[in-house]
Amino acid sequence: MLEKHLYEYAVIRVVPRVEREEFLNVGLILYSKRLAYLKVRYNVNQERMRLFSTELDMDSLCANLSAFDKICSGTREGGGIAQLDITERFRWLTAVRSTCIQTSVARLGFSDDLDATFEVLYNELVV
Repeated sequence: MLEKHLYEYAVIRVVPRVEREEFLNVGLILYSKRLAYLKVRYNVNQERMRLFSTELDMDSLCANLSAFDKICSGTREGGGIAQLDITERFRWLTAVRSTCIQTSVARLGFSDDLDATFEVLYNELVV
């Protein structure tokens, strides 16, 4: 029998006008402390985003989203936050914000294959 591992995930959202609280899901972060697993993926469908909001600067949005990659991977380019341990990085990425890039509340699950679970969640919640 395969061992199930506890994981947490949050959906990355773009909220063009924070006061309206409308958003589009653009990515996913999945984390497991026990396996030291932290993975992120996002995709900005620019055509869909422009239909949702013509006010967004797509280059700036994509540049800001790239910080998620740098922080998750723990690279020097991610700055001081990327140098924190994996749990602190996940908590920092999923902290409540009132900016145009936000994350959902972190949710829990169990999985025996985190990569497969990531793909399922990404396809269900983002694509």
